[in-house]
Amino acid sequence: MTDFTSYSRLREFCLDLPPGNHAASALVAAREAVLTKPPRSLGRLEDLSAWLAHWQGSSPPRLQRVEILVFAGNHGVAGQGVSAFPVEVTAQMVANFAAGGAAINQLARAAGADLRVIPLALDKPTADFTGGPAMSEEEFLAAVSTGYQAVTPECDLLCVGEMGIGNTTAAAAIAAALFGGGATRWAGRGTGVDDEGLARKRDVIDRALRRHRGLIQDPLSVAAALGGRELAAIFGAVLAARRLPIPVLLDGFVCTAAVAPLFKLRTDTLAHALAGHVSAEAGHRMLLDELKLKPIVDLDMRLGEASGAALAVLIVRAALACHTGMATFAEAGVSDKPADESAQEPKAAG
Repeated sequence: MTDFTSYSRLREFCLDLPPGNHAASALVAAREAVLTKPPRSLGRLEDLSAWLAHWQGSSPPRLQRVEILVFAGNHGVAGQGVSAFPVEVTAQMVANFAAGGAAINQLARAAGADLRVIPLALDKPTADFTGGPAMSEEEFLAAVSTGYQAVTPECDLLCVGEMGIGNTTAAAAIAAALFGGGATRWAGRGTGVDDEGLARKRDVIDRALRRHRGLIQDPLSVAAALGGRELAAIFGAVLAARRLPIPVLLDGFVCTAAVAPLFKLRTDTLAHALAGHVSAEAGHRMLLDELKLKPIVDLDMRLGEASGAALAVLIVRAALACHTGMATFAEAGVSDKPADESAQEPKAAG
């Protein structure tokens, strides 16, 4: 199944999800327990190896094929001056990705990941959501299907990212609609708007929330009315990864907002996903808390493009290298008994 014909059909897919492989993650945990180190001394690195195995269904896990999908879209609401850059920058950055000149190109290469950039109707921005829904049901479902189909079943680890002038406004609007608090809680400076631009951005979001207040109870309607095509495609890609199943690294605020409707539909939908990083963009840390996601790295990044997720791949590779490359106590001839226990001589019988 690759095409979604209605909200109800998509909702069925979101609610019918396969579990991870507990046997595979248990094997990882068992090996971690006998590697030449004190118990839990590698901290979250040990969890990352078990997470990979759990969602790949394989022990040891593998990272032979890591893919980064960056979806790009344009937003009608950008016409209201909510960004420091014009909408033309979206297409210009897509061209920069293709030429290998962006940060994500360098990070993907360093991470040993294949990068694909998928533009979605850049010549047709979504509607300004202060006047009506950003996307119709048909447009939203088409973008979700694009993201769903983009995921390669043979992928070992998927990273998702985005590019789209105005999309932090869409992300903040989605977060506010799903979790409350209005624009003041969720809207940040995005690409670097000044105080006047930030006030304008917050006003735009609050007006949109009032207009679409009747949709708040339906996460899919929220995603269509307040989101964008690239956010919908991320939604679709992460859903596909869960159903395949493939572990996922999320990027920043926009990516996290894109998958928040999945969480609202079913709280364990994102069990296969980890936050690659926490962005410096206002609202991201709070949104991760709402989704119960703990970031792997925190470096004050706020670029998007899947840059934080790509950086986290290096940490995941380090975790796997330790898990597969370290010797066990038995292999290394190292005692695994505490000093006070090993010093005790066994009592003679009789």
